[in-house]
Amino acid sequence: MYEPKNLAQYNQALHKLVSGSYLKPSTVLSHLSPRDKRIQYETEEKKKIVGFPSAKELREAKEVAQSKLKREEQEAEQVGMKRKAMDHSEPRSNKRKVVEDEIVVNEDVYFRVNYEKFGIHIRNAVIVAAVKDRFNSGASVVMKAALKATEATQLSVLEPRSAPISVAKITMKIPEDAVLSTGLAYSSKKVPNATCVKDYLGMLSSADNPTSEGRAASFISYSASKVQVEFEIISRKLRQNIVDSVARDKHGPEGVRILRLLSHTGKMDEKQISKIIMMAPKDVRPLLVALSTDSLISIQEVPKSADRNPARTFYLWYADYQKALSVILADVYKTLHNIMMRRRAESESSDVAAVLEKRQRSDVSQDENLLTRLEREVLREWETKQQRLTVLEMRVEEIVYLLKDLGRYNEES
Repeated sequence: MYEPKNLAQYNQALHKLVSGSYLKPSTVLSHLSPRDKRIQYETEEKKKIVGFPSAKELREAKEVAQSKLKREEQEAEQVGMKRKAMDHSEPRSNKRKVVEDEIVVNEDVYFRVNYEKFGIHIRNAVIVAAVKDRFNSGASVVMKAALKATEATQLSVLEPRSAPISVAKITMKIPEDAVLSTGLAYSSKKVPNATCVKDYLGMLSSADNPTSEGRAASFISYSASKVQVEFEIISRKLRQNIVDSVARDKHGPEGVRILRLLSHTGKMDEKQISKIIMMAPKDVRPLLVALSTDSLISIQEVPKSADRNPARTFYLWYADYQKALSVILADVYKTLHNIMMRRRAESESSDVAAVLEKRQRSDVSQDENLLTRLEREVLREWETKQQRLTVLEMRVEEIVYLLKDLGRYNEES
């Protein structure tokens, strides 16, 4: 059915996809819910506890169940590759044989697409773009090299951080034509890239701000010549930026100030907020109500008496990012639906539908010059709108990815 040359190319491509974790074997474990398996293992471990379990014992049971599930997943994924013994006879001696093992794809195993691996590539691209927006193109080149150096060990988007790598390994991944010194201020014009890489790593790790605020804004952890990309911190910061951008678009910079104040300090009443952000209470009150209406902040009632009289009740405002993110995600899904409906409406209009139907004819599909000038203009305008809607859809889907896929850290913790 296939030529031997093409078959060899297909086998080589399949081997590369399986070894690169782009394809994973479809086993019995892959058709079971990991959450159900984890609950089952946790229940088994809890049954081994004698008496009333303590918090430490429950935590240990959860860790044992998680490690057991992870070990099973790793063992199940190894069935996709197998060792094939090969006999190589010496040309001058028929008695002597050298036996070698070759890793080949197991032909008896069914494979499925590992979407997690493609999600890792999307996450890395988003991180590189975020570094470029935060710093400059030189920092994004260094970050891209760090991600490239650890790409083989990145197996899930839920990994809190990458495997530790050395600065030398990152430097080796820098393109030869990259000029990193242009993004930094040096007294000398000729600065080696190795020196620039160390300076960029210090910048990405917020070495100039060794506080909790600096760590929350860092992209990597850099210590003892080892570098780790902090995926969880970056994902949390990216989602926080989305909430801040929504607050800025709807309520201006004052809304962002209130939101950031509550996220850093916790629950506060209206008078404290007004005093700290230096705004009049008459201006703060409607802004708090508007932020609460959009589910960007929430309110906590603390009654002084059992009758919950509003006059004798404290009202504390606080930032609930999980609630805000869920509401924003629902709005983003509505936006995606509106984009699809707009695309369908543009295609179903009478003028466009007639031109599209005519273009599907065999003679017109081969030569679009058979269309009239007016029809070509209608078609060109429709294609322009489709391209704009596609770009908008890609941007919205990126937000969905940040809110949903990268938001699973909280579900797993």
